[in-house]
Amino acid sequence: MPSKQIRKQSVSVTRGARRRDEDSGTDVGEGTDEWSQSKATVRPPDQLELTDAELKEEFTRILTANNPHAPQNIVRYSFKEGTYKLIGFVNQMAVHFSQVGNLIPKDSDEGRRQHYRDEMVAGSQESIKVVTSEAENLEEEEEPKEGEAEAEAEAEAGSQTDIPAAAETTEKVIEEELMAPVQPKERKLTNQFNFSERASQTFNNPPRDRECQMEPPPRTNFSATANQWEIYDAYVDELEKQEKTKEKEKAKTPVAKKTEKMAMRKLTSMESQSDDITKVTQAAKIVERMVNQNTYDDVAQDFKYYEDAADEYRDQEGTLLPLWKFQNDKAKRLAVTALCWNPKYKDLFAVGHGSYDFMKQSHGMLLLYSMKNPSFPEYMFSSESGIMCLDMHVDHPYLVVVGYYDGNVAIYNLKKPHSQPCFRSTSKSGKHTDPVWQVKWQKDDMDHNLNFFSVSSDGRIVSWTLIKSELVHIDIIKLKTEGSTTEIPEGLQLHTVGCGTAFDFHKEIDYMFLVGTEEGKIYKCSKSYSSQFLDTYDAHNMAVDAVLWNPYHTKVFMSCSSDWTVKIWDHTIKTPMFIYDLNSAVGDVAWAPYSSTVFAAVTTDGKAHVFDLAVNKYEAICNQPVVAKKKNKITHVQFNPIHPIIIVGDDRGHIICLKLSPNLRKMPKEKKGQEVQKGPAVEIAKLDKLLNLVREVKTKT
Repeated sequence: MPSKQIRKQSVSVTRGARRRDEDSGTDVGEGTDEWSQSKATVRPPDQLELTDAELKEEFTRILTANNPHAPQNIVRYSFKEGTYKLIGFVNQMAVHFSQVGNLIPKDSDEGRRQHYRDEMVAGSQESIKVVTSEAENLEEEEEPKEGEAEAEAEAEAGSQTDIPAAAETTEKVIEEELMAPVQPKERKLTNQFNFSERASQTFNNPPRDRECQMEPPPRTNFSATANQWEIYDAYVDELEKQEKTKEKEKAKTPVAKKTEKMAMRKLTSMESQSDDITKVTQAAKIVERMVNQNTYDDVAQDFKYYEDAADEYRDQEGTLLPLWKFQNDKAKRLAVTALCWNPKYKDLFAVGHGSYDFMKQSHGMLLLYSMKNPSFPEYMFSSESGIMCLDMHVDHPYLVVVGYYDGNVAIYNLKKPHSQPCFRSTSKSGKHTDPVWQVKWQKDDMDHNLNFFSVSSDGRIVSWTLIKSELVHIDIIKLKTEGSTTEIPEGLQLHTVGCGTAFDFHKEIDYMFLVGTEEGKIYKCSKSYSSQFLDTYDAHNMAVDAVLWNPYHTKVFMSCSSDWTVKIWDHTIKTPMFIYDLNSAVGDVAWAPYSSTVFAAVTTDGKAHVFDLAVNKYEAICNQPVVAKKKNKITHVQFNPIHPIIIVGDDRGHIICLKLSPNLRKMPKEKKGQEVQKGPAVEIAKLDKLLNLVREVKTKT
């Protein structure tokens, strides 16, 4: 029954409290219904009264990362210029807080040890907590056992007195809650200005310190005493030099002055750009070759691995597989007048561009291509006159000698980047009066000076020697046609000059060489005799285009002519051993480096002919057109020294690389129990066997 009494008392208390509130007239809900009341603007006393236009005006504030306290006048000493230079870049970083700490990787040994140590400490603390909690529980259980009797007695007596005391306490708590004044919530003052704030924080890059330690440039102390006479003499010398330069400038034509100015501008522009370009040239060249290798990947695969399987079913016939095509826009309308492989770098070859047409003479070009980059030449040189021939030095593969249409000769150095030749003949120092048709490097003379020979249609064979950076020439022989002397009424004799078109030096006998002429004759000459020939061959009916000694057999040479024929000779016999008619003017011939019986010839009808005398001594084993258009005339051909390829050039400036099929480079077959013999002796014996057959037939007839 005591619980019912408590409930009735509590209800009566609450009702009485409400009556008191109503009588007093206090508002209990003040502050709770704030949203339903009208909001009054509260203005601070010092606020300005602004118009609507002034309120709408925007004020922007830009935050920058620059430190306003950073110094702007720091200077440092420049060893290069020898003065103090103002530093343009100043560090704008301001450090507000820095703390030095260290992190230990969890996977390291030290990290594992630290983790294990923390676990041990945490485990020990937990065990201590468990022990203390158990002890407290035991103490609480013991206290009720001691005073059980006392507690039971007090409970019976106190149960009757607790009920009115609890009622009194609840009444007091309720009265305190109701009588407490309700505090209104703090209201945030609204902004009276049309203010928009836009801020952005940019990411500041971490500062980097770059330092370099260098040695200061070497310095020397120079001291001298000068008197008035020495100073006067120095001023006089300087004035004389200035007068001489003025006289030279007056003597120069305005055209020469303009060309000099243009050259100086080009040099200065090149110098200004050289610092940036030279750093990238090597990397750019490598990247360009990689791109070309990807572009012409199928051609590179054919060059390396493809072998024409159809040759097994052909009877002693072969084919030429086109690989790369080399061309340049600047040499588009110039004919290919010379081809030469580099003796050291087997993928590099030089091309001479000019014109064989007397009426269409223009500039010339010397280009060097690499099979690694068929899209653009590795080196490029231009000349005012057309280049008609060239040759590369065996011991110094960076030296290229060329012969021009105007009769001059020049030497280019590939190590020097400028476009002008290092050495060049002039009309003053001596030159040919007609086009130079062929040049050949020779062994150095007794003083170890560079030496080369040239032949021209002016009838002179000239030896050029490079002495102290100057070209010195000596006429070795002057060609004269036999039986062409005419007598003048005054009693003098006029000799008709023979026009030299091609020549070649013997591989073993240094002094002996062959010269082909426009009259169709071939002269065997010696460096020792300048007045007479060792022998004369009535070779062709038209101009001799090329004369070549066999690379293996010392007695055999080959010639070709515009009379459609290719002839193979033994220099001890005045009649040819083999004659081949190709039905068109023959532009050039070349011996194969891998066999004494294989050679190639090109004709003006756009065909390439490959012969192997050991396979077929009557006709070519390959006869194939290799140019895109029939109008294009092939002018030159060359075998690669190590790879089974040839390059041919036409009169439109195009160079085509062709791969020889297996039938065109047949090697002797291996017999059971016998080793295949290789070497020059085998090649000489193979060609001798063919020549002996021809000699026997000639002796019988």
